[in-house]
Amino acid sequence: MSTLPPRAGRRCHNVVNPVHSSLYFSPDLGKELGAIGITDSPAAYFASRAAAMGAVGPGTVTATFYNFNHQLVAAHVPAVWETASPEAVLTARLRAADSTLRRLLGEEVIASPELAEAAQLALRAAEGCTRHARPLYAAHADLPVPEQPHLAYWHAATLLREHRGDAHLAALLAAELDPVEALVSHTASGKGMAPRWVLATRGWRRSDWEDASARLHGRGLLTAEGELTEAGTALRTGLEETTDRMDLAPYEHLGGAGVARLTELGGGILQKAMAAGAFPADLRG
Repeated sequence: MSTLPPRAGRRCHNVVNPVHSSLYFSPDLGKELGAIGITDSPAAYFASRAAAMGAVGPGTVTATFYNFNHQLVAAHVPAVWETASPEAVLTARLRAADSTLRRLLGEEVIASPELAEAAQLALRAAEGCTRHARPLYAAHADLPVPEQPHLAYWHAATLLREHRGDAHLAALLAAELDPVEALVSHTASGKGMAPRWVLATRGWRRSDWEDASARLHGRGLLTAEGELTEAGTALRTGLEETTDRMDLAPYEHLGGAGVARLTELGGGILQKAMAAGAFPADLRG
């Protein structure tokens, strides 16, 4: 039984994770990867997120990313490793994280004791993460921790994000949601990306989205209008609760006071980043 308040770990994750995620929407990532020859947007995303696993093939990327069309992945992986090695990608990614955070947060926040404290707390939480059955987390856990506090915070956010993400994929599989069904139901919950963003970045067609919606409707999870039914809402709620349970270890390790403080500090950091335009205004429609 957890010693933390209900959903405390999820609330903490929800303010820390976006600091990692903002990199994928940053022009700095495209600039840094473009400088080493990776100019295609899907290739840049696949390479930057998968590089910690080494020069893996398309099957590994599709399996660990879950909701991307394998044909899109295979169009860029493993060819991207012929353009730039995983080591070069990781170095470019860290440069992009540095410039992105400096732009979003400003030098005063970057140099603040609060950011340094947030980094220490997030790294301490990550000490409680586990590698088994968590390939993306485990790969990133083998990377060195950057010395600068803002990059250490970004690194810790990455570890916590992938630890929860790996667990969430297990929950999706147990719920018998295929990649597109997972996307459709998440969007219907009001928390996922708008359909046009999903279709533009995940490699699926509108017909794939409609077919998945029909399957969910047949299971009684989605209305004909595309809204979650009571059963669909219960399924999505259950998915998050299952993920919370499988992702509890880092927050238990940090302890209640630490989680509360990291949530407070992370919320302030996120608010600053959001105000600076960390994410597209129409990301959720």
